[in-house]
Amino acid sequence: MTEKPEYLTLEGLQTLEKKLAFLKEVRRPEVADRLRVALQDGGELTENSEYEDAKNEQAFIEAEITRLTIILQHAVTIDETIKSDTVQVGSRVKVTEKGTRETEEYQLVGSAEANPTHGKISIESPLGKELIGKKVGDKVTIKAPDGDLTFVVKHIG
Repeated sequence: MTEKPEYLTLEGLQTLEKKLAFLKEVRRPEVADRLRVALQDGGELTENSEYEDAKNEQAFIEAEITRLTIILQHAVTIDETIKSDTVQVGSRVKVTEKGTRETEEYQLVGSAEANPTHGKISIESPLGKELIGKKVGDKVTIKAPDGDLTFVVKHIG
């Protein structure tokens, strides 16, 4: 089974590496200690809510460690210094929605780093997919629940 590449900026790569290290080095031992204390408190494990909470947290942390490990194994660092006249992974794009004057700026990144509130959209998102390969002046239309939205590419940086 081939895994798809996970496109990350250098900043995004470092953030995920730090998060993984924190989970492994800090959170995992903390939860192990909680489990140990809950077991020492004795009583029926089925009635021990602290033990149950710690087990649930442990499962969440282990799943997150696995997820981040897979992402980092398939990470491809985006070269943000490459300039192009077409939109590509890593591009910073300014677009204007048809019928408005407001310009929005996005950077196209992989899904693991996407955060629309911080201007980072996934290349797998409807808008991200449509923007790839476009040039300044090109229009893209995406389907939205309230109807089609059309954007004009104003700048690629």
